[in-house]
Amino acid sequence: MATAGVMAAAAEQGHRVVLVVATGGEQGEVPDGFLGPGERLADRRRAETHASAALLGVSRVEFLGYGDSGMVATPSNAAPDSFWQADVEEAAQRLASILSEESAEVVTVYDDHGTYGHPDHVQVHRVGVRAAALAGTERIYEATVNRDAFRRLAAAYPALVEVLDADAMDLGVAEELLTTAVDVRPWLEAKRAAMRAHASQISEQSFFLSLDDEVFAATFGTEWFIRRGTPVPVEALETTLFEGPPPGGHS
Repeated sequence: MATAGVMAAAAEQGHRVVLVVATGGEQGEVPDGFLGPGERLADRRRAETHASAALLGVSRVEFLGYGDSGMVATPSNAAPDSFWQADVEEAAQRLASILSEESAEVVTVYDDHGTYGHPDHVQVHRVGVRAAALAGTERIYEATVNRDAFRRLAAAYPALVEVLDADAMDLGVAEELLTTAVDVRPWLEAKRAAMRAHASQISEQSFFLSLDDEVFAATFGTEWFIRRGTPVPVEALETTLFEGPPPGGHS
């Protein structure tokens, strides 16, 4: 949800977009009967990832192969094959090899607290930042939530507050820490379709997929980032992750 619009926009504008996924997402919960006989959740989520990526125009999808760490303080956090337990340097080298192969100009990661503290999101931040350094990719953007904008949104649309817990109001970072705001409203149809493709994570009856077009656009029409190395607050927010047109179609 945090970068789907940027991905779709970049692909349409001629950039080569590559999605790297750290885990199989096998610790998630699905309703009884959702999976077919003998079907593994990790396999379903891999298929959903490919389907979602195709809808966004992604050119390549790679999986690093780590186990899903689950939520904080769960037994899966301690599993030796979990991403949370992975050696950051080793994982970063895996990712850096992809960045180097692709001559990547931009890397997006989660912010340093994983937006809401998910262990794997935090680890994506650590590994992604280190991988970019190893590969020499200078433009690193941390996807996050504009906390102040989200609170304004909740005030304007009280129905959001009714389905979100109190902690949701503390997601992300303060507005003054942001460097970049990308208007992705022209790609909201692709973004909604990509969300819908992840049926094991977000059902057709979920609150967010059932939002009307106006509220969906207000909620998901801007994607927010912190560009690493940029002093804040900035005088004016960037409106793109890219410095110029796509050179040879690389992202």
